[in-house]
Amino acid sequence: MPAADRRLLRHGRIMRCLTFLLLLPEALKKSRRLPGGLPVCYDILPLSSSKRKQQKKKMAAELYPADSTNNANLANGTTVADAEKTKEVQLCAPSGGSGSGATSPTAQQNVNNNNVEPASWQCSHPTLRERNALMFNNELMADVHFIVGPLGASQRVPAHKYVLAVGSSVFCAMFYSDLAEEESEIHIPDVEPAAFLILLKYMYSDEIDLEADTVLATLYAAKKYIVPALAKACVTFLETSLEAKNACVLLSQSRLFEEPELTQRCWEVIDAQAELALRSEGFCEIDLLTLEIILQRETLNTKEVVVFEAVMNWAAAECKRQGLGPTTRNKREVLGRALFLVRIPTMSLEEFANGAAQSDILTLEETLNMFLWYTAANKPDVDFPLTVRKGLLPQRCHRFQSSAYRSNQWRYRGRCDSIQFAVDKRIFIAGLGLYGSSGGKAEYCVKIELKRQGVTLAQNLTKFVSDGSSSTFPVWFEHPVQVEQDAFYTAFSRSLL
Repeated sequence: MPAADRRLLRHGRIMRCLTFLLLLPEALKKSRRLPGGLPVCYDILPLSSSKRKQQKKKMAAELYPADSTNNANLANGTTVADAEKTKEVQLCAPSGGSGSGATSPTAQQNVNNNNVEPASWQCSHPTLRERNALMFNNELMADVHFIVGPLGASQRVPAHKYVLAVGSSVFCAMFYSDLAEEESEIHIPDVEPAAFLILLKYMYSDEIDLEADTVLATLYAAKKYIVPALAKACVTFLETSLEAKNACVLLSQSRLFEEPELTQRCWEVIDAQAELALRSEGFCEIDLLTLEIILQRETLNTKEVVVFEAVMNWAAAECKRQGLGPTTRNKREVLGRALFLVRIPTMSLEEFANGAAQSDILTLEETLNMFLWYTAANKPDVDFPLTVRKGLLPQRCHRFQSSAYRSNQWRYRGRCDSIQFAVDKRIFIAGLGLYGSSGGKAEYCVKIELKRQGVTLAQNLTKFVSDGSSSTFPVWFEHPVQVEQDAFYTAFSRSLL
């Protein structure tokens, strides 16, 4: 027995001649196949002129301890090079003298988090990255402040022009070009404070802390200030968290941010799992242009009645956003031409009569014309597209290329058969192909499941009829299931009759 099959046996008996029914994205059909130190801020206290002079002398004494020889040399006009030699001291060595005032205990207060940092913090953070990270959101040496967020929900953020200019061409132009900002406080009302802090943290420390609630706002900030590495990280995060319930929202955002790869991934999910995507809350949050683009899509894999219901839900949500009552007139007003992108004639007569005809969204003339279009020999002209959406045609992937008919059989007998598999491209499993009786027509009640690491991703209890041939018979999941590349999944089948 081949080694691959021996390994599969550990996960259950091999399903003979199993067929996978896949929904492949259109693009695939054309081919073969972060930790750091806490931010520290120092409280800089205003001093009188005399106290300021005393403070400077004390700081100089701590940094450049002078002996009598050095004092004499300097007094006698020693060269600058000789004077520099006196600086070769351990900056981190504790001072033997007693101190007072702001620096006497060799520590200063972090005004942001109340942590106490030693005055020799440079020594406890030996790398440039660590020292830079310590300056993030830190008042120490800050030479610019940002007021981030809308009025009433803004946050004051300290920063350092040099660090920002090194990390962003926008900040470089803002601070060091001929048109440089001269204000000490810069207002940024269109960026969320949390997203701006994530941007700054990356620029100070190369650390990226992304969360689902702030990743879109962070992507906006990264795009605005031209920080491509952070923008790429945001897109990757969105791709890994992409699913049917947020695919439409991310499609809208990906178009706004001009991210074609993310747009393509969104379309793959929307096409294959159209019903889940259109019935999600996120669908009601998209803009009108994105709605029109979705309604024009030929490869939506769902019934048109689902599309119509989704459009009605979007219209009600849009009326609410605009402060309008959800009346028929207002819904038609906010929808505009999008209403006439719904392919109502492709519904069955029953679906139309029980849905669109009773929704009041159509005029009496439009409703009458539709009924005549369904029933009359001479069909009137209608304002809705007549062609059925193509959807996605399932592709059959056979586990075995052939089977020995009648000589390689096994019986269901209520037992569970399973097989483990992996793919090298992201696909959608729509169902499984199972064999039936070789003795003639038979009906089976089966339960199919798809699991990853013991977690059930999809299951369905259904019936199928075999005709006695050696063909496989499709058994579908309720909705196509997304399968990621380079991960092991296990398909199960159990006959209940």
